[in-house]
Amino acid sequence: MARIFVTGSTQGIGRNAIQTLIGNGHDVILHARSKERINAFGALANVNTVLTGDLASLEEVRALARALNETGPVDAIIHNAGIIDTTREVTREGILRVLMVNAIAPYMLSLLAERPARLIFTGSSMHYGHEEALDDMDWRERRWSGASAYGESKMLLTAMANGLARHLPDTPCHTVDPGWVPTRMGGESASDPLDEAHLTQCWLATYSKDEAGASGGYWHHMERREPDPKTQDTKVQDAVLTRFAALSGVAMPTAASRP
Repeated sequence: MARIFVTGSTQGIGRNAIQTLIGNGHDVILHARSKERINAFGALANVNTVLTGDLASLEEVRALARALNETGPVDAIIHNAGIIDTTREVTREGILRVLMVNAIAPYMLSLLAERPARLIFTGSSMHYGHEEALDDMDWRERRWSGASAYGESKMLLTAMANGLARHLPDTPCHTVDPGWVPTRMGGESASDPLDEAHLTQCWLATYSKDEAGASGGYWHHMERREPDPKTQDTKVQDAVLTRFAALSGVAMPTAASRP
């Protein structure tokens, strides 16, 4: 049995993930943005721990990491939570909200959590391209595009995940593209099956040693794919990690600094 923390687990892909993991005998820690989200979630058997925290807040992400650590070490974190903003929104700390929730919060939780054995990030096929992401990460200079900002956040997330895989060689890190699925964010016209979107996440969180191959994989429906080449460039990876460290106040990792 593994202990697995799943962010954004009250609906959609996250809810399906925790139901599958529980059904397979694992101990799942549920996450919701607020107590209201938990109340709306309804009862679910065999969920022993529920944590709350708004991933759009640096302070609440830090508090969420502390609360997670108080429950004891986890075997995996599935970073499932994500948003798309139709207008440019910033957090209380002035960080672009879609970047904070989709990429910086996973960065913070991954490094503030106590020795997670595996890190699973949720990417997107929309991460390809985005040549201006490093130059204008917070979208101050360009005309706003919600779809492009979302795709950029996923490109930066994938680069970050690959950077963590390199700097934390004892912690397998993988990114999963769940497909375009009919969740509240994906919309009713989405073409991929919702009931398959979580399966790769769950497998990567629980697979047997060496079954998934080298860390730093980019996955879609149980198969490794090639991500945007920028995300495999070590200079891009370290540029993203450095920027995320500055924005979050959580130091960029090195292999030697891992506790």
